[in-house]
Amino acid sequence: MASSRLLTTQAVSAAAAARHSFNKQAPAAYRTFASVSDVPVSPARNHKVVVVGGGSAGLTISHQLLRTGKFSQDDIAIVDPAEFHHYQPGWTLVGGGLKNKDELKRPLSSLVDPKLKLYPDSLATFSPQDNSVTLGSGAKLTYEQLVVAPGIKVDLSSIKGLPEAAANPESNVSSIYTFETVDKVFKTIQRLRGGQAIFTQPAGVIKCAGAPQKVMWLALDHWKRAGLYQAKSESSAVKIAFATGLPAMFGVPKYSAALEALRQERGVEGLFTHDLVEVDGNTAVFARPDGKEQVRRTFDLLHVVPKMGPHAFVKNSPLANEAGYVDVDDATLRHKKYGNVWSAGDASSLPTSKTAAAITSEAPVLVKNLMRVMEGNEKVEAGYDGYTSCPLLTEYGKVMLAEFKYGGVPKETFNVIGWDQATPRRAFYHLKKDFFPWVYYKSMVKGTWGGPNGWIN
Repeated sequence: MASSRLLTTQAVSAAAAARHSFNKQAPAAYRTFASVSDVPVSPARNHKVVVVGGGSAGLTISHQLLRTGKFSQDDIAIVDPAEFHHYQPGWTLVGGGLKNKDELKRPLSSLVDPKLKLYPDSLATFSPQDNSVTLGSGAKLTYEQLVVAPGIKVDLSSIKGLPEAAANPESNVSSIYTFETVDKVFKTIQRLRGGQAIFTQPAGVIKCAGAPQKVMWLALDHWKRAGLYQAKSESSAVKIAFATGLPAMFGVPKYSAALEALRQERGVEGLFTHDLVEVDGNTAVFARPDGKEQVRRTFDLLHVVPKMGPHAFVKNSPLANEAGYVDVDDATLRHKKYGNVWSAGDASSLPTSKTAAAITSEAPVLVKNLMRVMEGNEKVEAGYDGYTSCPLLTEYGKVMLAEFKYGGVPKETFNVIGWDQATPRRAFYHLKKDFFPWVYYKSMVKGTWGGPNGWIN
């Protein structure tokens, strides 16, 4: 394996081992609980670093900081009100009937090292002018360095009629994007025996821009195997349309071209620049650009990706840019105005696809630069090139492994052995299905997984 890349007969072998290890893991295997503060701290509690968010970015960065050996007990604090931490990239697998959503979650406190202080509380306000944050309980925390990584909000209510339709067990409307609705997805796929299926993707920023079509390709494969779908056939019991607010299948030209070819080959109708705005009974209502008239399409199954955006406490803070994201430098992850504020993951302004894979490259850069500043060196390094990845499930047993950096330029791990990653492969499928969920909880959130760079110290 090349030292700078995850190559890998070894990774594929690890995927096979992970398939068994991850599925057998029991709650008893959870780590020792972190020290948890249940009551407000008054008047203020001082920390060297406060990390807002206990998601993929927050946990990865907190543990990488801790592993520098430069911090004592409770020097680093994590603020997050969530009881559970979810491996959200796995929800596509749940939607395809390959995983159970409960096997992909862990109690958040079980993932936090005991040397870290976990505040199970919401974040109310940022006060960067005096290096403090106020929690929902009213407690005030002060910091030397602040890391803002609370993710983004998935807003079902952004589409009229969607909350009610998604919550109705009798409707064939579902979404892989929330824990409450993800297990409904495969039930609707199994239930459909004929009719029009529509899969949507909104205009604007979302988590993992490939996920909206991953579930579609799995559904198509399921119906094909059940004898319900025939590509380009008028006699096909099920008809499929992909309605996206974007003008193409994917944002990276190389993979978009491959996916467009796949769409045409498999007879999926493409409804481009169609942005879902309402679910009206069994009718989907789409907005069109440039003042064009809305389009109404009836459906028998509708998979919806809601609109997403920054949390209000970030959007309305002094840390946000005009779009509401934490305004950091694209290459250093340092705030453009406040030199002791940093951000990574979905809440950041970084112009790359919002994925867990991106965090594997963002976190080491952020940690290295933050530590340089803490040690009195104001010169930070421009180390992040926008790397991100999207393992695109194209059917049961095959994945197109999209990897790219800023500008939509491919940055592929396996090209050193001559693999074109726009070609779906079984090896990539086992990385997505078995290896990535295993290495996520085994290593990434503990700060020891560097994505394409393999394990890190």
